[in-house]
Parts: sequence; structure tokens; C-alpha cells
Amino acid sequence: MTEHATESVRTGTGTTAGRGTILVINGPNLNLLGTREPEKYGTSTLADVERLAADAAKAHGFDVECVQSNHEGVLLDAIHAARTNAVGIVLNAGAYTHTSVALRDALAAVQLPAVEVHITNVHQREEFRHHSFLSPVCAAVIVGAGVFGYKLAIDYLADVL
Repeated sequence: MTEHATESVRTGTGTTAGRGTILVINGPNLNLLGTREPEKYGTSTLADVERLAADAAKAHGFDVECVQSNHEGVLLDAIHAARTNAVGIVLNAGAYTHTSVALRDALAAVQLPAVEVHITNVHQREEFRHHSFLSPVCAAVIVGAGVFGYKLAIDYLADVL
């Protein structure tokens, strides 16, 4: 990984029960959770989300690796690496959801079950947020459930894996 990627990666360990690792990716501006527009995104921080994901994964016998970056290339590198070190992906790509063909292609290439997550209901927001390049290559999409959507995504992956 590049120097920048190392700064952006935070790993929380769930358990070593052997079911594998679920990669949880958070894209641009999600490092500001808890302070960024709390009326839309709530008061949970990124650390809270990562803890929630780790606890949900552990309950199903999975490890979790969490990555957050504001840089598309770091997110692409994490998806590519998942091909050999993860069994599934939970992805909140933030604004890249609506713009990144590269993330879409990376998800398709790694051929892992992926769940797209959005804290807010993007369909109740600005028109440009209604389109996702990622949804067609994801096994499921969870919108509007707040940070609880991450737990739902991991529960879903645990069921299909």
C-alpha cells in the first residue's frame, strides 16, 4: 500500500473463528461522521460505525477490516486487495457512488458479494443521488437505516456466505 493508504486504513478485529474477513469501506467525508450534518447523518462517529461492524461480524464468526479514505485510488486498492483477503464487502462509497465507474468495475472484477450502504435515504435527497453506479454489481443495497445499515449489511453477508 502507499503511504497515504496506510494512513487511511483502520483495522478492527472481530474474532478468529475462521469464517473469514469482511471488508468495510467508507468513502469521502465519512471520516467526519458525528460532526458532519448530524441532522442527516446522526451523531455516531466513524469509530462507532467500525465498532458496530466489528461486533456484528464477530457475532457471526467473521473478522472485519475497516478502510476509510477520501481518495478514490485508496478505495480501489482496498477492493482489489479484498480479492485475496476477504470473503465479502460492505461499501459506503459516499459521493463516489454517483460518479465512479472505476469502483463499479473493481467490485465486478473481484467477484465477492458486496452490499452498498447509505446512512441516509438517497432517494429522498437531491436527484443526482438517485443513481448509483455500484448497485448493479452489488448483492444488496441498504439505504436510510442510519448506521444500523452496516449491521444489516453484515447480517446479510453472514447469511449468504
